[in-house]
Amino acid sequence: MQELRKDEFADLYKEQEKAEEQDFVSDVLVESDLELMFPAMYIPNDAERVAIYRELDNMETEIEIIDFMKRLEDRFGKIPPQGRELIRIVRLRRLAKSLGIEKIVLKNEQMILNLVADENSPYYSSSAFDKLLWFVQAHARQCRLRETGKKRSVVIRDINTVETAVAALEEMIGAAVPA
Repeated sequence: MQELRKDEFADLYKEQEKAEEQDFVSDVLVESDLELMFPAMYIPNDAERVAIYRELDNMETEIEIIDFMKRLEDRFGKIPPQGRELIRIVRLRRLAKSLGIEKIVLKNEQMILNLVADENSPYYSSSAFDKLLWFVQAHARQCRLRETGKKRSVVIRDINTVETAVAALEEMIGAAVPA
C-alpha cells in the first residue's frame, strides 16, 4: 500500500495532504442571542472592560485563555457565568476554524454552522469536512444539512450554551471517521 501511495498514486495523495494542511477560513464570525459579557458589576470601569474585550478577541491558544482567566480572577474575583461563556467563544472560534466553518450562529437553542462558501474548495475533500459529515450522520435526529442558494450549513438543535457548542465541535474534531 505504501509503495502504491508513493509511486502510482503520489499525485492524488499530494492533493489530499495539501487539503489537510490548509486553513480553509481565516476567521470565524460568531453571532448569538446568548448573554455573553462581563457585567458592569464585575468590571466596573467601562474603559477597562473594553480593553479586556479587546485582549480576549486577540487570543488564540488555550494557554492564553487559561492565563487570561487567572488574571481576571486575581483582579476581579470569580468570573460570572456570562463571562465564562464569553471566554468560551475564543475556544469555539478556534475549533470552528479548524473545521472550515466561516460563521456560527447561536440562536433559539440551536447552532448553525456556515461552511466554506466556495463549492470548489479543497475543503469538501478534506478530513475536516468528513468529520463534520460523520457527526451529522451520528446525530441525525439533532442535525440537519441545509443548502440555500450556494450557501451550505449545518443546523444542530439543543445547543443552548457556548459550552454545549464547544462540546459538539470537540466531538466533531475527535471523530474517528472510517476509511
